[in-house]
Amino acid sequence: MPDGTIVRPYGDTTGDGMVQTSFTLPVPPGPKAEGAALQLATKMGIEPAMVVHSHGIGEGYTFFVVYGSVRHLVDLDAVHVEERPYPLLSPGEVNAAIKTRLRRSLVVLGACIGTDAHTVGIDAILNLKGFAGEKGLEYYRELQVANLGAQVSVPELVHTARERRADAVLVSQVVTQKDAHLRNTRELAGAFREAMGESRPLLVVGGPRFDPQMAAELGVDKVFGRGTTPGEVASYLVHALVPEESPA
Repeated sequence: MPDGTIVRPYGDTTGDGMVQTSFTLPVPPGPKAEGAALQLATKMGIEPAMVVHSHGIGEGYTFFVVYGSVRHLVDLDAVHVEERPYPLLSPGEVNAAIKTRLRRSLVVLGACIGTDAHTVGIDAILNLKGFAGEKGLEYYRELQVANLGAQVSVPELVHTARERRADAVLVSQVVTQKDAHLRNTRELAGAFREAMGESRPLLVVGGPRFDPQMAAELGVDKVFGRGTTPGEVASYLVHALVPEESPA
């Protein structure tokens, strides 16, 4: 196999396999707790393992940071990820595409649904100040953007999308306990499908714990994971909603 297709983690020297991981065990702090952490680390393939940090968190729980070498190798040829199938456009290119090819503004709604009150994700994408050095979608003159905020019910979101004739609905989900983000997304997709059928808007969800390859399984059009920028979202909206240029 060619060099570079098999890799190991890097710590102090190339290929030494060193990794650092953290976890919590329901064990009071002490020597027995550290022994339990080392046993778990060994079963995870970290050997020899060292507990480099530990402290109690509440009654009967201990948090650990473990450092050590893993035996496992990574075959890069066997790694399959979703590649972006559309070009990354500048704000000017997004505006020009919408203006010349769609000839009207795109209406975009954003919200956090259910009990999720964490708006940092949707704000980073929508708000003018943006994220990672990029302006948010409110900056794009050919987008009509409405940020509905946090804890928006799915029926309310469906009603607003229909009322405003939204082209796209963007939903951010940060709360993931017991897979709440997946349940909420399936509820969202089902409600829009039932209420609007094929005329429903484009459904886009995002959050740090989403797998971008789960869109079809969840019933939405696109899933964005952590680190997504406003420019990536705007470029996708053009790709999905703006007709291609007709050949000359």
